[in-house]
Amino acid sequence: MAGFPIVRLRRLRRSAGSRALVRETRLSPDRFVAPFFIRRGAGLREEIGSLPGVFRLSPDLALREAEQLSYLGIPAVILFGIPDRKDETGSEAWDDAAAVQQTVKLLKKELPHLVVMTDVCLDEYTSHGHCGVVRDGRVDNDATLPLLARTAVSHARAGADVVAPSDMMDGRVAAIRRGLDEAGFLDTAILAYAAKAASAFYGPFREAADSAPKFGDRRDYQMDGANRREAMREIALDLEEGADAVMVKPALAYLDWIREARARFDVPIAAYNVSGEYAMVKAAAAREWIDERRIVLEILTGIIRAGADFVLTYHAADAARWLREGHSTS
Repeated sequence: MAGFPIVRLRRLRRSAGSRALVRETRLSPDRFVAPFFIRRGAGLREEIGSLPGVFRLSPDLALREAEQLSYLGIPAVILFGIPDRKDETGSEAWDDAAAVQQTVKLLKKELPHLVVMTDVCLDEYTSHGHCGVVRDGRVDNDATLPLLARTAVSHARAGADVVAPSDMMDGRVAAIRRGLDEAGFLDTAILAYAAKAASAFYGPFREAADSAPKFGDRRDYQMDGANRREAMREIALDLEEGADAVMVKPALAYLDWIREARARFDVPIAAYNVSGEYAMVKAAAAREWIDERRIVLEILTGIIRAGADFVLTYHAADAARWLREGHSTS
């Protein structure tokens, strides 16, 4: 094989134009999904201290925000609910009049082209902060499944395009698929949080959603982050149960999970660039320790390069603006 001095790889790095021509991984706004925190009311826009630039929104302001995202070329949002009340089973999760359901109806009426995803989990809605029914101090997996299915059907009835179970109960995808099909929602897709680690990167989200567990933690149902092979088993099982797409969460510390999933499974793969990852960038940028634009676009490029087809990210709007302005990883 020819080598230096005949081969000089720097020749195609000399200008932004030449770098763009040979770029292997291309970042674009249509690969972003923007998370929204939704609560009932009107005109509500509550800042979240640990997530600068992210807000709890009422349905009307969520619509306004979604219109801006659509203008920027972002095709999808995912909704997380902030309930008016909490109880032991999280019953507001499947209330057809709850904030998420109201917002789904409004978004699909006013922005029918927008892909509306909904998080299906009970932790925001339960008084104890766990993702399912608690019995004898532990989450009862099987007792939780019908409640998750009921929540997914309520979201589909409101018009959700995609339901995304994040609870990590065994068998939840099958239960949700069965519930959706029996209710006549055969076309509602399931994006399974298939490989979700019990991570320290979720802290700001738990402030935003007021969803921290009141006792214990979630390590007996969320994954041990050290187990890549087990993550692949989780993905395979969710696909067998009927998931249309799968997710790895978090993203940055789990790029190897994304890469291996891409190599093993010929299905759409999402990655969640989670709240702690976002908060670290914002904190460092506020102190002028980093170039926020370059860091964010480099992070998102890395997640896509690892194999994700699309990324859930709180950076969505900013990243889309920077890409429109021509600020890239050039």
